[in-house]
Amino acid sequence: MLFRRFKNATFRSLPFLMVAATLPGLMSAEENSDDEQNSDVIVAQLAEDENVEDVVRSEPREGREPGSGGDSPATELRRDENTPEKLKIAPNIDLKKVTPRPEADTETEAGSDTQPGEEEITPDAEQPEVPVPAESFTLLGQEILPGTSTRLAWSPEIQIAGLSQITPVLVVNGVNAGPTLCLTGAIHGDELNGIEIIRRTMYDLNPEKLTGRVIGVPIVNLTGFQQGSRYLPDRRDLNRYFPGRENGNLADRVAYSLFENVIRQCDMLVDIHTGSLKRTNLPQLRADMNNADVAEFTRGFDRMAVVHSSGSAGMLRTAAVEAGITAVTLEAGESLRIQEHQIEAGVNSLNSLMDKHGMISRMFVWGDPEPVYYDSTWVRAEHGGILFSEIELGAKVSEGEVLGYVSDPITNAQHPIRSSSNGRVIGMAVDQVVMAGFAAYHIGTEAEVPGE
Repeated sequence: MLFRRFKNATFRSLPFLMVAATLPGLMSAEENSDDEQNSDVIVAQLAEDENVEDVVRSEPREGREPGSGGDSPATELRRDENTPEKLKIAPNIDLKKVTPRPEADTETEAGSDTQPGEEEITPDAEQPEVPVPAESFTLLGQEILPGTSTRLAWSPEIQIAGLSQITPVLVVNGVNAGPTLCLTGAIHGDELNGIEIIRRTMYDLNPEKLTGRVIGVPIVNLTGFQQGSRYLPDRRDLNRYFPGRENGNLADRVAYSLFENVIRQCDMLVDIHTGSLKRTNLPQLRADMNNADVAEFTRGFDRMAVVHSSGSAGMLRTAAVEAGITAVTLEAGESLRIQEHQIEAGVNSLNSLMDKHGMISRMFVWGDPEPVYYDSTWVRAEHGGILFSEIELGAKVSEGEVLGYVSDPITNAQHPIRSSSNGRVIGMAVDQVVMAGFAAYHIGTEAEVPGE
């Protein structure tokens, strides 16, 4: 049994990951759809996004509905079939030493006429498929047995050997065969919300009730995380170097090691980020909606806006899709902060994704998706000064509405910033000192779906 979490989970468990990262002794054991659904996707095409930069050169949406077909990367066999003869079996670790929750009583539900020990049979009812038992699989040189969970160690081997740090990789191998979902966080070391989203998601999984596998790397950029920095020690942005090169620069090597040793095991990937440069993002997906498989994949995330972005070369999401892995980026909140509302939205979306793909089965109530396709634009400050916002993230705004003011602390001049269109605030800068031209508010606007 794995990953029991308290009802009111907090970030207090984050130090646990740090302990795992610094004590090598603890680590040695280590998604086309029906036409009626097309109106359910919330999509955006960004003109510019200074938070992630991947959409600056995004290709326009093609003139067809998302998920309606078309070429997509062929899924290739990504796993190494040449399993070594002798593999160390990863121990079944209860990563969180808590008292298990009481199992549900096997009593007859209220209102049911079925007596204990009897099975209610509906002649014309479709019988459920018999689950296929899972098999062991190999990751980072260790064998993970079905129905177990463990903690493994990944090291890109870029440091002095004697001082090399290992990065925790959390793994849950369900009892039944199914897809492999990978979750990555903190590729930028200052993005904390993703770490907590992955922790809560992983710790809530029970391998004895899971179909498929979930691999979580909460802190990819461990050195950046320890220093509160977005970048690697050489000041490079790791999310511009995937899939990496074995003999390239430091960022190339880190990217190559992660991609070859972990990412190629994935069928699906959710790479979790936050806003940057003192900006915050409404929980949203960044996805290449020209890719039919990716467009369909986005339907699994409950109540999550989708921003069309074809991606940039070097991004983990882009490299994964090119390798045949269905991948999206999940943006939530701002950097260097733990934000409960953003975290809850991320965990909810990942649970809905796993539920849609049959990996977990829960009493999950799906929200009504907003039938809106977003176009978007950044509203910029025309004067320098101190920015004071009048609206909140996610607010619906009208063209000409005042979003905030830039105050000149010397002359006392007040310069309003007004919305350029009707729409919704899907990203914004936090209150701060700004210069003229600073991108302050990201407005998502309603737009017709191409081809309709």
